[in-house]
Amino acid sequence: MGFLSRIRRMVSGQPNIEGGIKVYAPISGDIVAIEKVPDVVFAEKIVGDGIAIEPKGQFMLAPIDGTIGKIFETNHAFSIESPQGLELFVHFGVGTIELRGKGFKRLAQEGQDVKAGEPILEFDLDFLKDQVNSLLTPVVLANMEDVKYLEKRQGSVSAGKDVIFTVQV
Repeated sequence: MGFLSRIRRMVSGQPNIEGGIKVYAPISGDIVAIEKVPDVVFAEKIVGDGIAIEPKGQFMLAPIDGTIGKIFETNHAFSIESPQGLELFVHFGVGTIELRGKGFKRLAQEGQDVKAGEPILEFDLDFLKDQVNSLLTPVVLANMEDVKYLEKRQGSVSAGKDVIFTVQV
């Protein structure tokens, strides 16, 4: 998708956004370094760079205005692309795929246009705590080759309200 995003931006002549694109917390909780996620795919930034969040609450929200690309069949993860070509991947916990959807409910559909803060998935945190290796929820930029800079935030965040990072593509 990164290549197609670059082509779309070149064709449309879309300018960079002054100050970058603000990415909001898709889930409430405490920000943790992506390197601390107990999954090599995220910790070694194979999927992309970003942060992880130790979750609180019950909803995963759209972190940006954009189009839902993929919602995993097990409803534990989704991708979203902004009109500027920013591609994000949000993945709840480590080991959640093995639950085959238990503890998750889909609230949006693939291909749906959403605004930052709209609910995408619902989760049962009490159930999931006892079921998986880690609740750390990575939020990664899948197209790092298009990113000029990434400014990460730290601390506690509220879903849909607080910026977790600012990106210039």
